[in-house]
Amino acid sequence: MDGGGAYGGGKAGAPFDPIQFVQRPQVILRAVCLLFAIIVFGCISSQGYRYDREEKKEVCLYNKDNNACNYGVGIGVIAFLASIGFLVGEFMFEQMSSVKTRKHYVLGDLGFSGFWAFLYFVGFCYLANRWSNSVTPEGGFGVNNLQAAIAFSFFSIFTWAGCAWFAFQRFRQGTAAAFAPSYEADPGSIPGGAPYASYPVGQEGDGGYQEPPFSGNQTRGVIGTDFQAPAY
Repeated sequence: MDGGGAYGGGKAGAPFDPIQFVQRPQVILRAVCLLFAIIVFGCISSQGYRYDREEKKEVCLYNKDNNACNYGVGIGVIAFLASIGFLVGEFMFEQMSSVKTRKHYVLGDLGFSGFWAFLYFVGFCYLANRWSNSVTPEGGFGVNNLQAAIAFSFFSIFTWAGCAWFAFQRFRQGTAAAFAPSYEADPGSIPGGAPYASYPVGQEGDGGYQEPPFSGNQTRGVIGTDFQAPAY
């Protein structure tokens, strides 16, 4: 089934244009999500933990709540992998010839992006609350990284919500195309349109049926004539 132009994409099998690809809003926003994800889990992983001499183990600097660090790293890593996957999906989107395949991709993008925007909102609130109740580490160790993770968690809410919005717009385009009439209107029913030309009828002959040169009556006349013998 040809899916050319379905769900906001180009016709299947069209030549790939890298310039046009990188200029798509979905691709740009997905790349920003990828960058923010790296910052979030990178900042927490690098300086989010510190060895506590009293407890004799590494503790999270978000008020010694290891769940806060694990949550921030978890959503960041998954967002990083998902962003790569959706970028590959954007690259393959034009090659999806099936309308159902495009629909499943768009719905998956919509559901995941919306859900991850919500998780980033929860993560921002969680990390900000833990940080506000924590004691500043000695020598300011990891302060900038921890604050950057909170800030970019906040920014990620809007980037993932934007991805969900673009996916929703694609879904609306696909739904509108699915219910569009596939037949063409009769030109005669359109104001100013010319009706279809009728089938040409052959012209009738000059007269009716004509008898052949040797009709049946003439034949009978010849047969009925008396035969006369020649005179000697």
